[in-house]
Amino acid sequence: MYQRKLDLHVHTDNSPDGNHSAMFICERAEFCGMRAIAFTDHCEVDTYKAEQYDKRVRQAYFEASKAQSAFCGKVLVLRGIELGQPHYDKATAAEILSKREYDEVIGSVHNLRDREDFYFMESFTEESVKALMTEYFDEILNMLEWGNFDILAHLTYPCRYFFTKSGIAVDLADYKPQVDEILKLTAEKGKALEINTAGLRQAIGKLSPEFETVKRFRELGGEFVTYGSDAHFAEDVGKGMEEAYDVMLAAGFTELTFFQQRTPLKMPIE
Repeated sequence: MYQRKLDLHVHTDNSPDGNHSAMFICERAEFCGMRAIAFTDHCEVDTYKAEQYDKRVRQAYFEASKAQSAFCGKVLVLRGIELGQPHYDKATAAEILSKREYDEVIGSVHNLRDREDFYFMESFTEESVKALMTEYFDEILNMLEWGNFDILAHLTYPCRYFFTKSGIAVDLADYKPQVDEILKLTAEKGKALEINTAGLRQAIGKLSPEFETVKRFRELGGEFVTYGSDAHFAEDVGKGMEEAYDVMLAAGFTELTFFQQRTPLKMPIE
């Protein structure tokens, strides 16, 4: 049983797909013995105004700040944000980040340019998956080149839906040059690689990314790793933490990373 329980990727009901309030989630986190929790509600930059993320982000920050005060000395509450596709609209991304003081910024790609989230796509073929994964990894690289975030989230995000909707399993070995380039650039830019455990609660039943990729990140000079449940329900906070920590250790990491005021802080995995 690991002692240092942190969850750095949690969504409240200020995300369109979230279900519980920050205060309720903190009560659950305290009950489960969590030391720290980061609220990282969605902000899809390419639809910032159209889907009213401007209002959601403001409310999310307010409620995270309130929870931070209420749970002081009980659970360390970190104020974060998950920026989706920030490099698609760099000016808007810069505006969002200039307005508030975040502890951590997660960088994600949920959809390719001018297309819907992979979550909403209906079906896939082996041929379409290859094209989509290649383009997806290119966009991850573009986001890394932009670079104004701290944590690279769920590297294999589309794979959840390829498997769930069409039964197609992706082998990252087929994309090794791109994946290595991503991992190398993540390391060089001092970004943290997230081990996201949402897949363990879904049909795919896998971490994102899995052990071999985390190990490769270490081999390519990666220094920072984080864990995130990607919880959208209070009961999922901390889920999969043991599996994520096991992978960190097996890959050669002895410390996990969390962020305060966007500064990486290491903590021994115990």
